[in-house]
Amino acid sequence: MTEYETTETLDVKGQNCPMPVVKTKQSIDQLDQGAILEVLATDPGSMSDLSGWADTTDGVELLDQIEGEDVYKHYVRKTE
Repeated sequence: MTEYETTETLDVKGQNCPMPVVKTKQSIDQLDQGAILEVLATDPGSMSDLSGWADTTDGVELLDQIEGEDVYKHYVRKTE
């Protein structure tokens, strides 16, 4: 398991689609280039939702996704 030096952690546990993506976008927009956002979610759909969002969004890179027992961790870097 890779540990990232995260700039900020976003807790969207208990929120379902589309809120994890909406909140991630809002948070990443506030960060500086190169910053890494850790997103903690409980919605299993966040795995595909955040992956799809990162693939189609300029300026962000999905570094990793970790499926825990009850929490999904996503690591997103702001590239622009």
